[in-house]
Amino acid sequence: MIVKLFGRAISILVIVLASAVVPACNSDKEVTSGASPAYQQLLRTLYSGTVRVIQPAALADLLRQKPESVVVLDTRTPAEYAVSHLRGARFVNFDSLAKADFSAVPRNRTVVVYCSVGYRSEKAGERLKALGFKDIRNLYGGIFEWVNEGLPVYNQQGPTVNVHPYSPIWCPWLKRGNPVYE
Repeated sequence: MIVKLFGRAISILVIVLASAVVPACNSDKEVTSGASPAYQQLLRTLYSGTVRVIQPAALADLLRQKPESVVVLDTRTPAEYAVSHLRGARFVNFDSLAKADFSAVPRNRTVVVYCSVGYRSEKAGERLKALGFKDIRNLYGGIFEWVNEGLPVYNQQGPTVNVHPYSPIWCPWLKRGNPVYE
């Protein structure tokens, strides 16, 4: 287990270092839809494939057409959620995930989990599977890819352009939005 985690950490470090040529947060004015090849490689390294993914555009369509059919869970920290989140997302503190029973989450709906890039939310999806949930999806690329594709985020006051990047290390993958750390 430790060897696997160490190997994954080394892979992530290599990708992050290789991305050093990627401009800092929000400095690249030309943004195209879809994850960059480097971001896709990072996600392939991070994801273990235990939870099916849903693309941001597909989730946006589902939320527009059948909002009652899906429950969206934000699995980040309270500070990240306060900065911005998907409209209607329920907060689930990642740090309390092991104790969460998810009894308030309907089991007859699709459950979509997300975090910054999708690693923590995949772990949340694994927990949901262990609790017997059947239709779980991980938002591909997390809130970063959601915002990078021009989809809206909200805070307590309403729509916002702010996104909590979790850590400066992840900042280069946020191409749109204003990085805010607290």
